[in-house]
Amino acid sequence: MAQQVRGVVARAKGEPVRIETIVVPDPGPGEAVVKVQACGVCHTDLHYREGGINDEFPFLLGHEAAGIVESVGEGVTEVAPGDYVILNWRAVCGQCRACKRGRPQYCFATHNAEQKMTLTDGTELAPALGIGAFAEKTLVAAGQCTKVDPAASPAAAGLLGCGVMAGLGAAINTGGVGRGDSVAVIGCGGVGNAAVVGARLAGAAKIIAVDIDDRKLATARGLGATDTVNSREHDPIEAIRELTGGFGADVVIEAVGRPETYEQAFYARDLAGTVVLVGVPTPEMRIDLPLLDVFGRGGALKSSWYGDCLPSRDFPMLIDLYRQGRLDLDAFVTETIALDEVEKAFERMHHGDVLRSVVVF
Repeated sequence: MAQQVRGVVARAKGEPVRIETIVVPDPGPGEAVVKVQACGVCHTDLHYREGGINDEFPFLLGHEAAGIVESVGEGVTEVAPGDYVILNWRAVCGQCRACKRGRPQYCFATHNAEQKMTLTDGTELAPALGIGAFAEKTLVAAGQCTKVDPAASPAAAGLLGCGVMAGLGAAINTGGVGRGDSVAVIGCGGVGNAAVVGARLAGAAKIIAVDIDDRKLATARGLGATDTVNSREHDPIEAIRELTGGFGADVVIEAVGRPETYEQAFYARDLAGTVVLVGVPTPEMRIDLPLLDVFGRGGALKSSWYGDCLPSRDFPMLIDLYRQGRLDLDAFVTETIALDEVEKAFERMHHGDVLRSVVVF
């Protein structure tokens, strides 16, 4: 029987979010209902509220979550009621050309629940990234549930569902950071600081954090950055080159998603170096680079979707590192809040006051 729960809904572009009653249907074939224990407030949720993703309002926000599987539908074998899971937005299909080539981390046909959650008047909701976890319970495709060690704190574990995984993966998976490399990270919010952590885990010898906010730079240093650059006060390209013997960094990770910072990343890398774009731009943004420079500097220009992660492979491994004390996910949890404080959390995010606010149920 369908259940009614509380959830955070964005009704229209730019309007404050509100708590609404959500109708969650019983899981159908291939689906699962998850009792959400914690969900991080990610910048992508704010993008949804501002109409920066699409205009399919109303949205049920929230996607960076951990919880307990309550029930599953017909044919579900990968998880069972009672399993502790992190929700992911890459439920791989196994059939597309990427999956068949053995590259499921690039799956081109990831799937979500077939049924729709609704408001009590029957209005269908568009769940953020197919998840909609700013709710006491949510309906997802069973493949969006990744089982992990239940000893991990939900507030910390859920962050692997999006932002922290995006940053870690940008360094480790997409950027291919290796032992002894030099890495620069431009933009030290939640994703950028996760890239700093990823570079440290991968064995980078020099990790340069770049931001305009000294608070974020201090956090980056605490998470493993060897050097910091305030780009309000110093030219980041020149500073990164100076810190790398005049050459530039082997890998530069752009975690802002703006043309000017991407250009900085492009010119702050060494010859044959790698640029990784993990910051999310808006549709109107353009970049203008001399084609001769693109050719002449060599290397690779990459974008990183979800840190090029494979949840079934990466989430359990990273939770193991967390349990061993080698990955400090707790450091990303600035505050825990109630469900009705999401709008205030967006404001704190906008002012750079937090790495992550996390809704705890």
